[in-house]
Amino acid sequence: MELIDIFSISLVVIALFGAINYHLLKLPSTIGLLVISLSASLFVMAIDGLAPSLGVGETVRTAIGGIDFYDTLMSVFLSFLLFAGAMHVDLEQLLKRKTAIALMASLGVLISTLVAGFGFHLITGATLMTALVFGALISPTDPVAVMGLLKTVKVPESLEAKIGGESLFNDGIGVVVFATLVAIAFPGGDNHLETTVTGIGLFLLHEAGGGAALGLATGWVAYRMLKHINDYVLEVVITLALVAGTYSFATALHASGPIAVVMAGLLIGNHGMRFGMSDKTRHHVHDFWHLLDEILNALLFTLIGFEVLVMDIQPEYLLAGFMTIPVILLGRALAVATPLRLILFRKTFTKGAIPVLTWGGLRGGISVALALSLPDVPEKDMIVAATYVAVVFSVLVQGLSVKWVIQRFVKV
Repeated sequence: MELIDIFSISLVVIALFGAINYHLLKLPSTIGLLVISLSASLFVMAIDGLAPSLGVGETVRTAIGGIDFYDTLMSVFLSFLLFAGAMHVDLEQLLKRKTAIALMASLGVLISTLVAGFGFHLITGATLMTALVFGALISPTDPVAVMGLLKTVKVPESLEAKIGGESLFNDGIGVVVFATLVAIAFPGGDNHLETTVTGIGLFLLHEAGGGAALGLATGWVAYRMLKHINDYVLEVVITLALVAGTYSFATALHASGPIAVVMAGLLIGNHGMRFGMSDKTRHHVHDFWHLLDEILNALLFTLIGFEVLVMDIQPEYLLAGFMTIPVILLGRALAVATPLRLILFRKTFTKGAIPVLTWGGLRGGISVALALSLPDVPEKDMIVAATYVAVVFSVLVQGLSVKWVIQRFVKV
């Protein structure tokens, strides 16, 4: 099946599923699409089990298997989704809470990685280093899922800045930590990381620091171009080129692409929107990125639902995934509480911040993509299945109940 065929079918599917959700389920769009696509996948599996001669399952699996989920998300979707999310973050509010966000996105990811990794090791018997790889890929909250969540619930401005800001940055840090642990756990292959303290330190500095510097540099160049142009079509194209070019350039330089596009998005969404665009252009650029964000979100969560068709699902893998969920939530709670307690002596934080940030830290496509990117090691199928279970639980259970958590613990 050609790429254009896959894209065309995907658009038809999300349009159909979106209409079903709108009229029947009335769930938040991303959650509704995941529910329907997952239900459709289970239906296909049931048909395949009852009437294998029809070949329905094989046909659908061939189509889904032709999509490289990791490349599709990390090389195509992620950069545009992160940029769209960053554009809508209030930089002033973000900077007011920079210490809390920075600690949760760095120290918090490391704490969560250790807790989830050790828990996975004890539950499954996987080697400690392999289990830590799982801890690293499941620790970052997914900015796509989290930013989508913030559109459906009302939270205090200070808490919204923490939730959105952390989700935008901790995935970039999480990907870097994941790459580091993969290089240590599975030496050889395509990684060239020097697994010494100095080598790892330089790698982290190059990835995170290099990505941030690159994003600010390309964002500033784009801002200067936007400031001297008054043509909204061309200015939309400039923002598209900024995202694609920044992410590709970061990849070529072995810097963090996610961090680079987030920094560029923050600069354009705040400084660029305010000082570099006319009112007409600002309106068109905002609407364009909002529409693109919604379409890519719909495609991503539909793909997550269908991904179950091409997974090697064993009962013991599913059990491991369900048993790991409490450990992941414990790691998340510690990842939130520890940084916030560290800064408590300097300032207070929003009442209910810890339970809301813990329960609202949704996992999503990034975790699934990282799991699928692992080399072909014996534990890969188990890690992929456990990751998928944790992600589906996170989006469906946490995503649907977070409004109650906010109402319970926060006075809005």
